[in-house]
Amino acid sequence: MTEPSGSRGGPSGMLSADSISMSEDVRDYVFENSRRYHKYSEGRYHFPNDDAEQEREDMQHAMVMLLCDGKLHFAPLENPQSILDIGTGTGIWAIDMGDEYPAAEILGIDLSPIQPLWVPRNVQFLVDNIEEEWVQPPNSLDYIHSRQMAPTIRDWPAIIAEAYKALKPGGWLELQDLKCVVGCDDDTMQEGDVLASYAKTLAQALRRLEIDCIYSIENYARWLREAGFVNVQEVVLKAPLGTWPKDPHLAKVGLYNRNMIYDGLHGFTIRPFTHGLGWTPEEVEVYLVDVRKAVLNSTAHIYLPFHSVYAQKPLRPQTGRSR
Repeated sequence: MTEPSGSRGGPSGMLSADSISMSEDVRDYVFENSRRYHKYSEGRYHFPNDDAEQEREDMQHAMVMLLCDGKLHFAPLENPQSILDIGTGTGIWAIDMGDEYPAAEILGIDLSPIQPLWVPRNVQFLVDNIEEEWVQPPNSLDYIHSRQMAPTIRDWPAIIAEAYKALKPGGWLELQDLKCVVGCDDDTMQEGDVLASYAKTLAQALRRLEIDCIYSIENYARWLREAGFVNVQEVVLKAPLGTWPKDPHLAKVGLYNRNMIYDGLHGFTIRPFTHGLGWTPEEVEVYLVDVRKAVLNSTAHIYLPFHSVYAQKPLRPQTGRSR
Protein backbone atom coordinates (compact mmCIF):
# COMPACT_ATOMS: atom_id res chain seq x y z
CA MET A 1 0.00 0.00 0.00
CA THR A 2 1.45 3.34 -0.97
CA GLU A 3 1.13 6.68 0.77
CA PRO A 4 -2.18 8.50 0.31
CA SER A 5 -2.34 11.56 -1.89
CA GLY A 6 -1.87 15.04 -0.50
CA SER A 7 0.75 15.87 2.10
CA ARG A 8 3.37 13.79 3.78
CA GLY A 9 2.50 11.98 6.97
CA GLY A 10 -1.03 12.10 8.31
CA PRO A 11 -3.01 10.39 11.04
CA SER A 12 -1.13 7.25 11.95
CA GLY A 13 -2.35 4.04 10.42
CA MET A 14 -4.82 3.43 7.63
CA LEU A 15 -8.54 3.05 8.04
CA SER A 16 -9.70 -0.37 6.98
CA ALA A 17 -7.97 -3.47 5.79
CA ASP A 18 -9.56 -2.73 2.42
CA SER A 19 -8.07 0.76 2.07
CA ILE A 20 -6.55 1.73 -1.27
CA SER A 21 -4.31 4.76 -1.68
CA MET A 22 -5.07 7.44 -4.21
CA SER A 23 -1.95 6.60 -6.18
CA GLU A 24 -3.22 3.13 -7.05
CA ASP A 25 -5.61 2.18 -9.83
CA VAL A 26 -8.89 3.27 -8.23
CA ARG A 27 -9.94 5.88 -10.77
CA ASP A 28 -12.35 3.61 -12.61
CA TYR A 29 -15.96 4.72 -12.67
CA VAL A 30 -19.40 3.31 -13.41
CA PHE A 31 -21.74 5.21 -15.75
CA GLU A 32 -25.51 4.93 -15.50
CA ASN A 33 -28.31 7.16 -16.81
CA SER A 34 -25.82 9.83 -17.88
CA ARG A 35 -24.25 10.02 -14.40
CA ARG A 36 -20.86 8.83 -13.13
CA TYR A 37 -20.51 6.75 -9.95
CA HIS A 38 -17.69 5.28 -7.90
CA LYS A 39 -16.26 1.91 -8.95
CA TYR A 40 -14.49 0.96 -5.72
CA SER A 41 -17.02 -0.87 -3.47
CA GLU A 42 -19.49 -0.38 -6.28
CA GLY A 43 -23.07 0.27 -5.24
CA ARG A 44 -22.42 1.30 -1.63
CA TYR A 45 -23.15 4.97 -2.39
CA HIS A 46 -26.21 5.83 -4.45
CA PHE A 47 -25.28 9.32 -5.59
CA PRO A 48 -22.98 10.41 -8.43
CA ASN A 49 -19.43 11.75 -8.21
CA ASP A 50 -19.24 13.60 -11.55
CA ASP A 51 -18.37 17.27 -12.09
CA ALA A 52 -21.96 18.45 -11.67
CA GLU A 53 -22.24 16.67 -8.33
CA GLN A 54 -18.89 18.03 -7.17
CA GLU A 55 -20.05 21.57 -7.88
CA ARG A 56 -23.23 20.88 -5.93
CA GLU A 57 -21.23 19.52 -2.98
CA ASP A 58 -19.11 22.67 -2.89
CA MET A 59 -22.26 24.82 -2.99
CA GLN A 60 -23.64 22.75 -0.11
CA HIS A 61 -20.47 23.43 1.86
CA ALA A 62 -20.80 27.16 1.22
CA MET A 63 -24.46 27.06 2.32
CA VAL A 64 -23.67 25.15 5.53
CA MET A 65 -20.85 27.54 6.35
CA LEU A 66 -23.24 30.49 5.96
CA LEU A 67 -25.89 28.75 8.04
CA CYS A 68 -23.37 27.98 10.80
CA ASP A 69 -21.88 31.50 10.81
CA GLY A 70 -18.58 30.29 9.42
CA LYS A 71 -18.09 27.44 11.90
CA LEU A 72 -16.50 24.31 10.48
CA HIS A 73 -17.52 22.40 13.60
CA PHE A 74 -19.49 22.80 16.81
CA ALA A 75 -17.44 20.42 18.94
CA PRO A 76 -15.17 22.45 21.28
CA LEU A 77 -11.81 21.47 19.85
CA GLU A 78 -8.62 22.50 21.62
CA ASN A 79 -5.43 22.25 19.59
CA PRO A 80 -6.38 19.05 17.70
CA GLN A 81 -3.46 17.14 16.22
CA SER A 82 -5.17 14.35 14.28
CA ILE A 83 -8.50 14.75 12.42
CA LEU A 84 -10.50 12.32 10.28
CA ASP A 85 -13.20 13.38 7.80
CA ILE A 86 -15.58 10.52 6.93
CA GLY A 87 -17.03 10.76 3.42
CA THR A 88 -14.92 13.76 2.49
CA GLY A 89 -16.41 14.16 -1.01
CA THR A 90 -14.55 16.93 -2.82
CA GLY A 91 -12.39 17.43 0.27
CA ILE A 92 -13.43 21.05 0.73
CA TRP A 93 -14.17 20.71 4.46
CA ALA A 94 -10.88 18.89 5.10
CA ILE A 95 -8.96 21.54 3.18
CA ASP A 96 -10.61 24.35 5.16
CA MET A 97 -9.80 22.50 8.39
CA GLY A 98 -6.19 22.18 7.27
CA ASP A 99 -6.05 25.94 6.89
CA GLU A 100 -7.77 26.57 10.22
CA TYR A 101 -5.62 24.09 12.14
CA PRO A 102 -2.18 24.16 10.50
CA ALA A 103 -0.64 22.08 13.31
CA ALA A 104 -3.15 19.27 12.80
CA GLU A 105 -2.94 16.39 10.33
CA ILE A 106 -6.22 15.90 8.46
CA LEU A 107 -7.18 12.72 6.62
CA GLY A 108 -10.25 12.73 4.36
CA ILE A 109 -11.62 9.39 3.23
CA ASP A 110 -14.16 8.61 0.51
CA LEU A 111 -15.16 5.92 -1.97
CA SER A 112 -14.42 8.33 -4.84
CA PRO A 113 -10.97 9.70 -5.73
CA ILE A 114 -12.29 13.13 -6.72
CA GLN A 115 -10.29 15.35 -4.38
CA PRO A 116 -7.80 17.94 -5.66
CA LEU A 117 -4.11 17.13 -5.84
CA TRP A 118 -2.94 20.54 -4.60
CA VAL A 119 -3.92 20.82 -0.95
CA PRO A 120 -2.38 22.18 2.29
CA ARG A 121 0.64 20.17 3.39
CA ASN A 122 -1.22 18.86 6.43
CA VAL A 123 -4.12 17.40 4.42
CA GLN A 124 -4.27 14.06 2.64
CA PHE A 125 -6.96 11.86 1.12
CA LEU A 126 -7.54 8.13 0.95
CA VAL A 127 -10.00 5.91 -0.91
CA ASP A 128 -11.68 3.65 1.65
CA ASN A 129 -14.99 2.03 2.55
CA ILE A 130 -15.83 3.33 6.01
CA GLU A 131 -18.38 0.53 6.49
CA GLU A 132 -15.62 -2.07 6.55
CA GLU A 133 -13.77 -2.85 9.78
CA TRP A 134 -11.35 -0.07 10.66
CA VAL A 135 -7.69 -0.71 11.42
CA GLN A 136 -7.11 2.85 12.58
CA PRO A 137 -4.98 2.51 15.72
CA PRO A 138 -6.99 2.82 18.94
CA ASN A 139 -6.80 6.14 20.77
CA SER A 140 -5.17 7.90 17.82
CA LEU A 141 -7.58 10.68 16.75
CA ASP A 142 -8.65 13.95 18.34
CA TYR A 143 -11.69 14.57 16.16
CA ILE A 144 -13.82 12.68 13.66
CA HIS A 145 -16.21 14.57 11.40
CA SER A 146 -19.04 13.42 9.14
CA ARG A 147 -21.34 15.58 7.04
CA GLN A 148 -24.36 14.48 5.00
CA MET A 149 -23.69 10.79 5.47
CA ALA A 150 -27.14 9.84 6.79
CA PRO A 151 -28.30 8.94 3.23
CA THR A 152 -25.29 6.64 2.90
CA ILE A 153 -24.58 4.61 6.05
CA ARG A 154 -26.55 1.44 6.73
CA ASP A 155 -25.27 0.64 10.23
CA TRP A 156 -24.55 3.75 12.28
CA PRO A 157 -24.01 1.98 15.61
CA ALA A 158 -21.15 0.04 14.01
CA ILE A 159 -19.57 3.25 12.63
CA ILE A 160 -19.96 4.99 15.99
CA ALA A 161 -18.35 2.03 17.78
CA GLU A 162 -15.36 2.14 15.42
CA ALA A 163 -15.05 5.90 15.92
CA TYR A 164 -15.13 5.46 19.70
CA LYS A 165 -12.20 3.02 19.54
CA ALA A 166 -10.18 5.27 17.22
CA LEU A 167 -10.62 8.45 19.26
CA LYS A 168 -8.23 9.46 22.00
CA PRO A 169 -9.76 9.87 25.46
CA GLY A 170 -11.30 13.34 25.36
CA GLY A 171 -11.65 13.26 21.57
CA TRP A 172 -14.84 14.30 19.75
CA LEU A 173 -17.12 12.79 17.13
CA GLU A 174 -19.46 15.14 15.21
CA LEU A 175 -22.23 14.12 12.80
CA GLN A 176 -23.77 16.86 10.64
CA ASP A 177 -26.74 16.33 8.33
CA LEU A 178 -29.52 18.09 6.49
CA LYS A 179 -32.64 16.10 7.28
CA CYS A 180 -34.71 14.83 4.35
CA VAL A 181 -37.84 16.53 5.69
CA VAL A 182 -39.45 19.80 4.55
CA GLY A 183 -40.43 21.97 7.51
CA CYS A 184 -42.72 24.98 7.75
CA ASP A 185 -43.59 27.00 10.86
CA ASP A 186 -46.63 28.84 9.48
CA ASP A 187 -49.56 28.10 7.16
CA THR A 188 -47.78 28.98 3.90
CA MET A 189 -47.12 25.34 2.92
CA GLN A 190 -50.21 23.77 1.41
CA GLU A 191 -51.32 20.18 1.94
CA GLY A 192 -49.73 17.99 -0.74
CA ASP A 193 -46.79 20.38 -1.21
CA VAL A 194 -44.64 19.09 -4.10
CA LEU A 195 -41.34 19.49 -2.27
CA ALA A 196 -42.57 17.88 0.94
CA SER A 197 -43.90 14.97 -1.12
CA TYR A 198 -40.58 14.68 -2.96
CA ALA A 199 -38.62 14.51 0.32
CA LYS A 200 -40.90 11.75 1.62
CA THR A 201 -40.55 9.78 -1.62
CA LEU A 202 -36.76 10.10 -1.62
CA ALA A 203 -36.61 8.90 2.00
CA GLN A 204 -38.85 5.97 1.05
CA ALA A 205 -36.58 5.07 -1.87
CA LEU A 206 -33.53 5.05 0.40
CA ARG A 207 -35.32 2.85 2.93
CA ARG A 208 -35.89 0.33 0.14
CA LEU A 209 -32.11 0.39 -0.26
CA GLU A 210 -31.67 -0.35 3.47
CA ILE A 211 -30.82 3.24 4.44
CA ASP A 212 -33.15 5.10 6.81
CA CYS A 213 -31.71 8.59 6.75
CA ILE A 214 -34.44 10.21 8.88
CA TYR A 215 -34.38 7.54 11.60
CA SER A 216 -30.59 7.75 11.71
CA ILE A 217 -30.48 11.49 12.39
CA GLU A 218 -33.19 11.17 15.03
CA ASN A 219 -31.16 8.48 16.82
CA TYR A 220 -27.60 9.83 16.60
CA ALA A 221 -27.67 11.11 20.19
CA ARG A 222 -29.01 7.84 21.60
CA TRP A 223 -26.48 5.75 19.69
CA LEU A 224 -23.63 7.97 20.87
CA ARG A 225 -24.67 7.54 24.50
CA GLU A 226 -25.09 3.78 24.09
CA ALA A 227 -21.56 3.58 22.64
CA GLY A 228 -20.16 5.23 25.77
CA PHE A 229 -19.81 8.84 24.64
CA VAL A 230 -20.46 11.63 27.12
CA ASN A 231 -21.25 15.35 26.81
CA VAL A 232 -23.65 14.61 23.95
CA GLN A 233 -24.92 17.84 22.42
CA GLU A 234 -27.22 18.60 19.49
CA VAL A 235 -27.54 21.82 17.49
CA VAL A 236 -30.57 22.13 15.22
CA LEU A 237 -30.74 24.96 12.68
CA LYS A 238 -33.20 25.74 9.90
CA ALA A 239 -31.82 26.03 6.36
CA PRO A 240 -34.40 28.07 4.38
CA LEU A 241 -35.32 26.89 0.91
CA GLY A 242 -35.61 30.07 -1.14
CA THR A 243 -35.17 33.75 -0.42
CA TRP A 244 -38.33 34.19 1.67
CA PRO A 245 -36.65 35.09 5.02
CA LYS A 246 -36.68 38.80 5.84
CA ASP A 247 -33.26 38.52 7.42
CA PRO A 248 -30.72 39.16 4.61
CA HIS A 249 -28.29 36.57 5.96
CA LEU A 250 -30.90 33.82 6.07
CA ALA A 251 -32.18 34.88 2.65
CA LYS A 252 -28.65 34.31 1.30
CA VAL A 253 -28.56 30.89 2.98
CA GLY A 254 -31.90 30.15 1.32
CA LEU A 255 -30.60 31.23 -2.07
CA TYR A 256 -27.58 28.93 -1.78
CA ASN A 257 -29.79 26.10 -0.53
CA ARG A 258 -32.27 26.51 -3.38
CA ASN A 259 -29.52 26.50 -5.98
CA MET A 260 -27.81 23.50 -4.37
CA ILE A 261 -31.01 21.46 -4.32
CA TYR A 262 -32.07 22.49 -7.82
CA ASP A 263 -28.70 21.50 -9.25
CA GLY A 264 -28.70 18.23 -7.31
CA LEU A 265 -32.22 16.97 -8.00
CA HIS A 266 -31.28 14.58 -10.79
CA GLY A 267 -28.32 13.17 -8.87
CA PHE A 268 -30.36 12.80 -5.66
CA THR A 269 -33.16 11.01 -7.47
CA ILE A 270 -32.12 8.93 -10.44
CA ARG A 271 -30.46 5.94 -8.75
CA PRO A 272 -32.59 5.76 -5.54
CA PHE A 273 -35.80 5.94 -7.57
CA THR A 274 -34.73 3.48 -10.28
CA HIS A 275 -33.02 1.00 -7.91
CA GLY A 276 -35.16 1.51 -4.82
CA LEU A 277 -38.63 2.16 -6.25
CA GLY A 278 -38.31 0.47 -9.63
CA TRP A 279 -39.09 3.59 -11.65
CA THR A 280 -37.83 3.93 -15.19
CA PRO A 281 -35.41 6.77 -15.99
CA GLU A 282 -38.14 8.33 -18.13
CA GLU A 283 -40.58 8.31 -15.22
CA VAL A 284 -37.99 10.02 -13.05
CA GLU A 285 -37.39 12.75 -15.64
CA VAL A 286 -41.11 13.47 -15.99
CA TYR A 287 -41.57 13.55 -12.22
CA LEU A 288 -38.70 15.99 -11.74
CA VAL A 289 -40.24 18.59 -14.06
CA ASP A 290 -42.75 19.62 -11.41
CA VAL A 291 -40.23 19.28 -8.59
CA ARG A 292 -37.84 21.68 -10.33
CA LYS A 293 -40.65 24.17 -10.86
CA ALA A 294 -41.53 23.94 -7.19
CA VAL A 295 -37.94 24.55 -6.10
CA LEU A 296 -37.79 27.72 -8.17
CA ASN A 297 -41.30 29.03 -7.65
CA SER A 298 -42.41 27.97 -4.19
CA THR A 299 -43.77 30.82 -2.06
CA ALA A 300 -44.04 28.69 1.07
CA HIS A 301 -41.80 29.51 4.04
CA ILE A 302 -40.11 26.12 4.01
CA TYR A 303 -36.78 24.89 5.28
CA LEU A 304 -34.67 21.78 5.81
CA PRO A 305 -33.62 21.02 9.40
CA PHE A 306 -29.84 20.90 9.85
CA HIS A 307 -28.60 18.73 12.72
CA SER A 308 -25.15 18.70 14.26
CA VAL A 309 -24.75 16.07 16.98
CA TYR A 310 -21.41 15.88 18.75
CA ALA A 311 -20.08 13.94 21.71
CA GLN A 312 -16.88 13.26 23.61
CA LYS A 313 -15.05 10.07 24.41
CA PRO A 314 -14.58 10.00 28.20
CA LEU A 315 -11.21 11.00 29.57
CA ARG A 316 -11.30 7.92 31.81
CA PRO A 317 -12.90 4.50 31.30
CA GLN A 318 -16.55 4.43 32.33
CA THR A 319 -17.83 1.89 34.80
CA GLY A 320 -21.20 2.00 32.99
CA ARG A 321 -22.60 3.42 29.79
CA SER A 322 -23.75 7.03 29.86
CA ARG A 323 -27.48 7.44 29.36
